[in-house]
Amino acid sequence: NISSVPFSSLSDQISEKTLNAIADMGFQHMTNIQTEALPALLTGKDAVVCSKTGSGKTLTFLITAVELLHKLKFTLRNGLGVVILSPTRELSLQTYNVLKQLIKYHSQSHGLIMGGVNRKEEAKKLSNGVNILVATPGRLVDHLKNTPEFVFKNNQCLIIDEADRVLDIGFEEEVKFIINSLPKYRQNLLISATITDKTEGLANAFLRKTALYLGINKSPENGKIRSMATVETLRQGYVLCPSEKRLLMLLWFLRKKFRTRKTIVFFSSVMSVKYHHDLFNYINLTCSCIHGQQKQEIRARNFSQFCKAVTGVLLCTDIVGRGLDIPKVDWIVQFDPPNNPKEYIHRVGRTARGMNLVGNALLMLRPEEMKFIAYLKKEKVELEYYEFTWNKVPDEVEAQREIEELVTKNYYLNALAKGAFTSYIRAYRSHYMKQVFKEETLDLTAVAKSFGYPRIPCKIT
Repeated sequence: NISSVPFSSLSDQISEKTLNAIADMGFQHMTNIQTEALPALLTGKDAVVCSKTGSGKTLTFLITAVELLHKLKFTLRNGLGVVILSPTRELSLQTYNVLKQLIKYHSQSHGLIMGGVNRKEEAKKLSNGVNILVATPGRLVDHLKNTPEFVFKNNQCLIIDEADRVLDIGFEEEVKFIINSLPKYRQNLLISATITDKTEGLANAFLRKTALYLGINKSPENGKIRSMATVETLRQGYVLCPSEKRLLMLLWFLRKKFRTRKTIVFFSSVMSVKYHHDLFNYINLTCSCIHGQQKQEIRARNFSQFCKAVTGVLLCTDIVGRGLDIPKVDWIVQFDPPNNPKEYIHRVGRTARGMNLVGNALLMLRPEEMKFIAYLKKEKVELEYYEFTWNKVPDEVEAQREIEELVTKNYYLNALAKGAFTSYIRAYRSHYMKQVFKEETLDLTAVAKSFGYPRIPCKIT
């Protein structure tokens, strides 16, 4: 991932101020995608930049943005010069924090706007003039429509980070509005670790015909863009576990790791995250969580604390599965299956990021879900089979009985468990890959056991 080419080799294209900031951040040599992309992007070309997670895409587009406005000598009165769109608040915040480090020797202004924070304060800052803006799509549309003093007629560049995710989570109309509201003559960049048909459609619709496709392989069969797979320093494996033993297996794994390793566990629903978070903390397995129903300040606090932690467990939904750079994560556990191979790639991209860093990924599948491995293989993702022997788990029958007793007697945990059980079935029912994840293969009594119930707790409608 790291090339032998230093950033200083681009001193004719990158200003001394930016090079000094990059050095302060601890970077001397470029990654492979930076070596390929930066010389072209710094000349103002439109591009799709697609490379593996953790490969340095964020710094690539931020250097492009900062240098563009530095060369144009942008000031407050020029207003908006560069927009960086992000799909989630967490990714927006993280991108903005990197931007602040990179731009510190420059005079250009910068800002962050996103849902969940004070809109009036944002409007005031935009009215005063923000040269580089990091934004979530919905909040940017709000200000474009309703903040009259917001000057965006001089915009020079639009960057859409995690472009496939922006479209996947339903921001298509907002993106179209933003594209049509900003000046037509500008540089456009689409950034992602994977490329979907929707992203390709967007690229064809609003990039110039001379746009570059960087870090991308095209399939020799049909000329379509191929998704990038995972980094070589990531060790990936899967275990097969029947429904009724899933919770016990996860508990056994986390008890072994939580004091010495940094682990992220992915679930399919908010309710499942809430239930497992409260259950684990109740039985003295300390963990934190991030999901979409938390207030912004709680999400930001939990994210920041886990970033700083050396060890620990973070339970989350796919809100954490995109772009976020969490330092030194040792393990990614996918307790609930991802929606497709692309989501798998993004989830495991939270580990083995940056220079010479290794990571581990564990996918937990029911025996009936084995077909998913073949679909991953098609995307050039090879997983090792980890055989698990249940004699490693002491007193598994007693452990299951204790959990069932706790869930039955504790009113609050019981309510959460019921919600999590229902959400799991519904997530399975609406799964994108119905050819693999078939609802009729679920034994509901066995599934109930994985949520701490001896029998099916409620009817699923």
